[in-house]
Amino acid sequence: MQPLTLLRNADLHDPEPRGLADVLVGGGAILAVGVGRPELPEDICSVVDLAGQRVIPGFIDAHVHVTGGGGEAGPRSRVGRVAAEALAAAGVTSVVGVLGTDGTTRTLADLVASTLGLREEGLSAWCWTGSYEVPPITLTGSVRSDVVFVDPILGVGEIAISDHRSSQPTADELARIAADCHVAGLMSGKAGILHLHVGDGPRGLELVRRVLDRTELPARVFHPTHVNRRKALFEEAVLLARRGCTVDVTAFPVDDGDDAWSAPEAIERYLASGAPPDRITCSSDGGGCLPTFDGDGHLVRMEVGDPAAVARALAALVEHGLPLGAVLPIFTRNVAALLRLPRKGRLQVGCDADLVVLDGAHRPRHVMAGGRFLVIEGRNVTPTGDPRPR
Repeated sequence: MQPLTLLRNADLHDPEPRGLADVLVGGGAILAVGVGRPELPEDICSVVDLAGQRVIPGFIDAHVHVTGGGGEAGPRSRVGRVAAEALAAAGVTSVVGVLGTDGTTRTLADLVASTLGLREEGLSAWCWTGSYEVPPITLTGSVRSDVVFVDPILGVGEIAISDHRSSQPTADELARIAADCHVAGLMSGKAGILHLHVGDGPRGLELVRRVLDRTELPARVFHPTHVNRRKALFEEAVLLARRGCTVDVTAFPVDDGDDAWSAPEAIERYLASGAPPDRITCSSDGGGCLPTFDGDGHLVRMEVGDPAAVARALAALVEHGLPLGAVLPIFTRNVAALLRLPRKGRLQVGCDADLVVLDGAHRPRHVMAGGRFLVIEGRNVTPTGDPRPR
């Protein structure tokens, strides 16, 4: 039986700042939050005094290539799997897996199995059905059936648009996929989201605008990602957020002189624009390839997405002077709301006990998922028999 854990003197951010509080955890959930909780017998409760350290909800990363990405430069360029330890060390306690470009040598069955494996290792995990291509590859034969009948599948993604690697879908094809997502979400009580990879093509978000203009589909169904890869694309994304879409910035590396915004720059600009603050999220593209092609379509450079990029983006924003409570929802509550995960993204009674204790540099020091510490002092530990954090 999992023992109770009492976290004393936590500087709680829910994600807004709540001040010093004690948090009682048991059965994988938050049981009580308050000040001066009573002493409990040591044989049933482990007490950890956090001495005023900041405690935030665990990060929710909606775009991780958990089975590995890459492959655009031949088989040797395939990227390996993303380990649960890497996610936990990055403060990611909830993850949504994607296939990406390769839905041929990478299979949806493997993605679902890997997602279930992450659950067994202590994380909360879901996945998207499909890949870049249209029609979407599925597990059961249809998008609707995948979402309705396969527990970890929340919607479709990452369907590629405005990219030379996409299937060049039409607005009608995109509308039909979005409609299947939407109706499947209604039938299953899931998010029913169409998670869109947006490339650096000049059409940008044109297809999404056309579908919204010509159909009855709600804007909330569309979740375009990588919208900070071009500055003009980001401006399109801000306008789309005003229409009700949630847009996703990617925490990828950006060099000086690039026609792109880093995740912290994009988030700062978004919040300053006055667009709805609950309509932006941030993901890592962990395990995915970050390719650079020349004018002839040859791959000239490939980097690999790092799950820790989300934590670095949050730290950079706080270092730039933005209040933690103002930016933290982008990595936690906003994602939970989009994905319709009511027990995630907050630290309130009844929510899952997924939390991160930040160090002085705003990076994950201790990480708890489902009420168990998976990271202590920045190091991975086993879910059983772990030492107490200090």
